[in-house]
Amino acid sequence: MASRREKIEALLADDPNDAFLRYSLAMELDKEGQLEPSAALFRGLMADSPPQVAAFFMLAQQLARQNQSLEAVGVLRAGIEQAEIQGDSHAAGEMREFLAGLDTESM
Repeated sequence: MASRREKIEALLADDPNDAFLRYSLAMELDKEGQLEPSAALFRGLMADSPPQVAAFFMLAQQLARQNQSLEAVGVLRAGIEQAEIQGDSHAAGEMREFLAGLDTESM
């Protein structure tokens, strides 16, 4: 029986540009601890036109879990800006809240 990740990868083979599938795969990879390929997918989604706002938040959370707070701050600031451009005040607010809670004293 195919895993969730394998099912997503099979669907992506048919439509490699599907943003929802790419995001789903990034999330699965993150759950599996495969952080580099997960981050690469999130960064690709951030580079899309228009950028996928949720990818900024998820990458920032991933970076924060790895004690890379400085990079997480940059990703969050870019994500907040993009959320505002896209009129997504909810996402912007969530990212602002996460940003406020980051331990930046060790940076």
